[in-house]
Amino acid sequence: MLNVLANRTYRHLFAAQVIALLGTGLLTVALGLLAFDLARDDAGTVLGTALAIKMLAYVGVAPVAAAFADRVPRRAMLVALDLVRAAVALALPFVTQIWEIYILIFLLQAASAGFTPTFQATIPDVLPDEKDYTNALSLSRLAYDLESLLSPMIAAALLTVISFHNLFAGTVVGFLASAALVASVVLPTPTPSERRGIYDRTTRGIRIYLRTPRLRGLLAVTFAAAAASAMVIVNTVVIVQGTLSLPQSAVALALASFGGGSMVAALLLPNLLDRISDRTAMLSGAAILLLGLLAGPLTSTLPLLLPLWFVLGIGYSLTQTPSGRLLRRSAHAADRPAVFAAQFALSHLCWLVTYPVAGWAGKVLGLGPTFILLAAGAALAIWVALRVWPVDDPQVLEHFHEDLDGLDPHVSDADKSTRGHRHAFVIDDKHTAWPTRP
Repeated sequence: MLNVLANRTYRHLFAAQVIALLGTGLLTVALGLLAFDLARDDAGTVLGTALAIKMLAYVGVAPVAAAFADRVPRRAMLVALDLVRAAVALALPFVTQIWEIYILIFLLQAASAGFTPTFQATIPDVLPDEKDYTNALSLSRLAYDLESLLSPMIAAALLTVISFHNLFAGTVVGFLASAALVASVVLPTPTPSERRGIYDRTTRGIRIYLRTPRLRGLLAVTFAAAAASAMVIVNTVVIVQGTLSLPQSAVALALASFGGGSMVAALLLPNLLDRISDRTAMLSGAAILLLGLLAGPLTSTLPLLLPLWFVLGIGYSLTQTPSGRLLRRSAHAADRPAVFAAQFALSHLCWLVTYPVAGWAGKVLGLGPTFILLAAGAALAIWVALRVWPVDDPQVLEHFHEDLDGLDPHVSDADKSTRGHRHAFVIDDKHTAWPTRP
């Protein structure tokens, strides 16, 4: 897996990702402490609102940012967005009002909504070989999991010698280092597509996404992943400290168990995907999540909760890590930023639904019924995925162009009697609907 780091461009991009993630982790801890410093007993409300603002920024801004991604050199765009994030992090320690936190969080997350999909869409161009790209996806998953494990520990260690306000400085350094690493390499920029109206450009990624069967299946699987992960993220502290009456250290241990399961799956996936299809791996992961949610009400002790969270981590990584492979093969290079942005926005829309359900249902109905409610959502999502994502999902498809003149260069290889031809099929201007199978 690590041999992919021999590619200098990818090595710098991966280092930028890791450093920026570490900075973001420090920001998360510092923001919680800042909210408590300003709001005291209302800190939870402040953080909940900030999380909602984050999701709304992700859902609303990502497609708009993607509309301009092919009009600006990618390196310049990524560096500029890193600098915006650094500037916002630099301003956060100086806020004195709650509303100032909300504005800065929106600006920070709006910059992230532009940065992340563009960054993700660049990797397939840097690593055109599918095996290399699969290894890169697994490394990326490991980076996210390591950040979730290490950032709180690093923050806790730093807080023994510095004020939480200084954690924001770590975030600033992280974003500046990320910008420097991105600026140090030359990034491929696809040839800009033809000029389009702003509405066409803004919605293009979502239209390609929703017209592609495998991506509709990906969205359904993502909802199942969101249902399970929302239960983990929102209610781990409630289960551990509320129901089981255990200390904060047990909360960290439970979250580490979830991250550990995700890391194990990420390490195994490159070899696994040589043997089974993405569809099989991702639906298997969704099934693991469903079974884990159904088993949730039985976790009455920490020794039962930890292995369950570990298994949910495995299922989560199986559903999420291969998604980039599907997005890569479902769009032309020029359309990839828009399609990655569509996945970014639609996946966070799933979390925008499941986070409140996990929180409010847990409070009103209790944790046992909440496990079952989210399991029902995951089961429905799996059923939808099985319906919309064909088992036989080849990249090359035979299709027909009744709307094109026989002299059009695109159909020069078409059968003269049927006007049908075959090539790697994606939704674009000449292919506006998925071909029906005979």
